Amino acid sequence: MGSTRLPGKVLKEISGKPMLEWVVRRAEKAKKVNDLVVATTYVPEDDLIELWCNKEGIACFRGAEFDVLERFYYAAKWRGSDRIVRITADCPLIDPKVIDQVIELFETSGADFAANRLPPPWKRTYPIGLDVEVVSFAGLERARQSADQFYEREHVMPWFYATEGRCKVSILDDPRNAGDHRWTVDTAEDLVLLQAIFDRLPNPLEAGWEEVLALIEANPELEMINADSKAKRVDMVDDRIQEGEKPE
Repeated sequence: MGSTRLPGKVLKEISGKPMLEWVVRRAEKAKKVNDLVVATTYVPEDDLIELWCNKEGIACFRGAEFDVLERFYYAAKWRGSDRIVRITADCPLIDPKVIDQVIELFETSGADFAANRLPPPWKRTYPIGLDVEVVSFAGLERARQSADQFYEREHVMPWFYATEGRCKVSILDDPRNAGDHRWTVDTAEDLVLLQAIFDRLPNPLEAGWEEVLALIEANPELEMINADSKAKRVDMVDDRIQEGEKPE
C-alpha cells in the first residue's frame, strides 16, 4: 500500500475488483503452483491487505518493509516451500500459462534461477507485467545469507543474476519480442491503461497475454495513456531507506 508513485495501488479497482484480486485469481490458475501467499509488510497501512486476504481465504505473511528478500525467505519457510515463484502484486494480467512455462524451464534446465525477463538494463521479450521468477528454497536461503547490497534485498532476486557467472540463469524468451509493452501498474497512467484493457476484454480472468497483445495491436492508441511511465532499474532502491544503513 505504501507505493510512492501510486499510493494504495494494490487495492485500487480494475473492472470492479481490487488489482490484488486479479493477480491472485489469475496466478491460482497455474497448474504447477500448489500454494499461494500474499507477502506484505508489517507496517500499519498494510493491515488492509491482510484484512482482504482473510476475507478471501488467501494466506498472508507479513514481514520486513524494505528487505523484501528477508520477507520472502520467512514466507517460504512458513509454508515449507521447496520452490518459490515470485510474482509482483502490480501485475493484474499475469498469465498462468507463462508461470507454468517458467517453472518448467527451471525444472528442466538445472538452473539456479529461471525467469521470463531481467529488469533494465537487460533486454526483455515479454511485456512488463508478465514477470515470473523461480528459485529453489535452498537458493533463496543462499541469497538471503549472501546478498549485502540494498538493491539485492529490496528486489529479492538480483543476487542470482546481477553478477555474471555467480549462478546458472535460464531465461524464457518469446519470438514475438513484445518487451516494449508495459502492462504493470506503477503510476496513475498505468492504472488508467489497465482499466481500459480490462474493460475491453470479454473475460478478463481467462484472457491470455496473446489476447491482450492482439487487443493492443488493434488499438495502439491505448498505450499512449502510459507512454511516459518508465520501469525502475534493478539497482534502484527506495528513497525512504536511510543513507548508509546496512542490510542485516
